[in-house]
Amino acid sequence: MQTVSVIGFDGALASAVTGIIDLFRLAGVTWARIYDDEPHYYFKTRLLTENGKPCKCINGLTLLSDGAWNDPSSIIGNDLVIIPTIGAPIETVLADNPALIAWLGQARHSDAGTVSVASNCTGAFFLAEAGLLDGREATTHWGFSQKFRERYPGVRLDPERLVTVDGPVACAGGGMAWWDLGVYLVERFAGAQVARELAKAFVIDAGRTSQAPYGALQARRYHSDGAILELQDWLDGHFHQVITMQEMANRAGLTERSLMRRFKAATGETPVSYLQILRIENARELLESSRETVEGVVQRVGYEDVSSFSRLFRKHTGLAPGAYRARFGR
Repeated sequence: MQTVSVIGFDGALASAVTGIIDLFRLAGVTWARIYDDEPHYYFKTRLLTENGKPCKCINGLTLLSDGAWNDPSSIIGNDLVIIPTIGAPIETVLADNPALIAWLGQARHSDAGTVSVASNCTGAFFLAEAGLLDGREATTHWGFSQKFRERYPGVRLDPERLVTVDGPVACAGGGMAWWDLGVYLVERFAGAQVARELAKAFVIDAGRTSQAPYGALQARRYHSDGAILELQDWLDGHFHQVITMQEMANRAGLTERSLMRRFKAATGETPVSYLQILRIENARELLESSRETVEGVVQRVGYEDVSSFSRLFRKHTGLAPGAYRARFGR
């Protein structure tokens, strides 16, 4: 039986703590109960905190622990350690938990292909702060991706991915991505059949791979380059027009080469890719809030070829325009 140790701390997101414990505890159990079969328990779960004290979550709930992560006898060699979402201000929580960060940094995790430590959402900040993500691929909540990049430039962050796995470390994206992380880890430790049954029993869409449909362009404005911010403001009102690199450079008062360098440094995107994303973002808003045809939406955001825009839209959101409207339309 695999032991899963979820690490609790003040300011954690309660659902990310209790939810993933529920998933592991009920893997092989709920499905069996539905069909009147004998349950099989694959996982033992524990909530561990510093010194075994209760942890007060961001919603005010206080959770009792099963032990202390800083007790040398608590963590055994093959434990799966999971860091849940930071619900309180990230910098405050990190500053309040130096011992946990040091403990994570001292942990030795095998590169043999077995995941031994995982995080959900902003819990990735703990792993990065401890140095466990240096040089590795990771993901976190899309809304905090720019803050993460600035703080941990040595991490290969992919905020569009819902779950990343690099050696012994797994990360999940947005707040409720613990569903996806949990199902993935159940598959790794208990097999694909158990994971499929768990997803069906909990009515979880196990096919999700991207958090791009939930992301926001606003995250790419968290920088201090005034010329680029002014250009972004201008693009907000003119994205539906034909816009060349030369025109963008002139608007920013830069050469094309300087524009390319500074725009990429400020936003993480090239000017052309940013313009594409801006058009996609506005198409998303129209698909969510209006009944305009897909063809009409495509034309309003500056494209003529519906099929080429649909391919671009799917590339960035993981969904075709019609499927996006079906899921998110109001």
